[in-house]
Amino acid sequence: MYFCKIMNTSNFAAEQTAKFLLQVKAVKLNSENPFTWASGRKSPIYCDNRVTLSYPEIRTYIRQQFESVIRDNFVEPEVIAGVATGGIAQGALVAQELNKPFVYVRSEAKNHGLANQIEGEISPNQSVIVVEDLVSTGKSSLIAVKALRERGCNVLGMVAIFTYQLDVARKNFEEAGVELRTLTNYETLVDVACRENYVNESQIQSLTEWRCNPEKWSDDRM
Repeated sequence: MYFCKIMNTSNFAAEQTAKFLLQVKAVKLNSENPFTWASGRKSPIYCDNRVTLSYPEIRTYIRQQFESVIRDNFVEPEVIAGVATGGIAQGALVAQELNKPFVYVRSEAKNHGLANQIEGEISPNQSVIVVEDLVSTGKSSLIAVKALRERGCNVLGMVAIFTYQLDVARKNFEEAGVELRTLTNYETLVDVACRENYVNESQIQSLTEWRCNPEKWSDDRM
């Protein structure tokens, strides 16, 4: 099982991460006026974890949790790689904490200059942990993994702040043979949002329905 192994952090850590995301509105919940994703799909949730970088206490907490997850669940990596763009800052912070080289991976090679897809120095056979801010379907995250593997690197796994826990992502990570560890997830976030009164019972029902069938939920609102 490669998807969302949240047991790598304590329940307290997963809930605390969710609380921080809600407090700074990195995650917004609104079932009445759903958000539109880049794909065009409608969703009652929108996640922008870049916001956490503006808060030193939260930024530090996330960095420390990433360090703990990596040390507890993977062999020591030689390089830390961030996924552009959301994983760049998070990955650089983790690399600094672990005293490791850092690179970042674009969604595709540039069409000018050196035409790099991977920015930074990395060599074949080096072991890499990939850092991402969030995982939805996993498509963009796994593009980074593919680029690193094509360079000849050994991708040990990926860590992310948050996952929507979509079945398509689970399938994509399993098929790619990539272990994903996250600090918190959709179910934990919704549970914390309910207990902390960020949402009411009606909104909770809508959020649950979206989680069960996001495509149908979106189509019904288009």
